[in-house]
Amino acid sequence: MSADWPCLSAREGGCLLLVAVSPKARRTGADGLHDGCLRVRLAAPPVDGKANAQLLDWLARELRLPQRGVRLARGDSARRKQIEIDAPPAAVAAWLALCVPGP
Repeated sequence: MSADWPCLSAREGGCLLLVAVSPKARRTGADGLHDGCLRVRLAAPPVDGKANAQLLDWLARELRLPQRGVRLARGDSARRKQIEIDAPPAAVAAWLALCVPGP
């Protein structure tokens, strides 16, 4: 885990991001840190995997990665999820610094 970003840890070939989702929001976007996770509000409902699909799509676009570069590792039906990202932890930390107001 990074000292600045407790939601981010390095893995072989990339990193792991801990996310807490809030589905059925007005808009999709990062909403700060919550209990060691990046809180993400999702416009999609938690039905038929729509929220998970929107989360992965949103993260891939935000990080400018191909869809296959962002995968759900854990938490398919839970609000807390682990996302595997095929990008260096420093790049994801830089993105977090831009989209989250202070660690």
